[in-house]
Amino acid sequence: MSLRPTSATTRLGILAAGGALAALTLTGPAFAAGDTDANGHPRVYKGRVTAKHGLLLRTSPHRGAKVIRSVPYGKVVSIYCKTTGDHVSGNNRWYLLTNGTWAWGAAHYIANIGPAPRWC
Repeated sequence: MSLRPTSATTRLGILAAGGALAALTLTGPAFAAGDTDANGHPRVYKGRVTAKHGLLLRTSPHRGAKVIRSVPYGKVVSIYCKTTGDHVSGNNRWYLLTNGTWAWGAAHYIANIGPAPRWC
């Protein structure tokens, strides 16, 4: 029994499904079903930077990860989700921020405005 598609329509359907899957993987981190606003957009959480000398944003949720940039004290940031990583002053939570670049900030230095972010 051959498993190869025999019609052009079947081949086109497989190609379209593969393209949709590839596009989905390239669009960024996934969000959980039900974690959307009334318009179906991914929910965005907010927080305020509490680090007196500014918050260093990194490429991964680890203290030794490369610093991308910093955010000044008091700035409100958009949080996509949270995960665990290196401990910072006893707190191992890190937030993935979406302000201009995707970068990680230690949750110890971000005060939530509203509900706590979802898990990544």
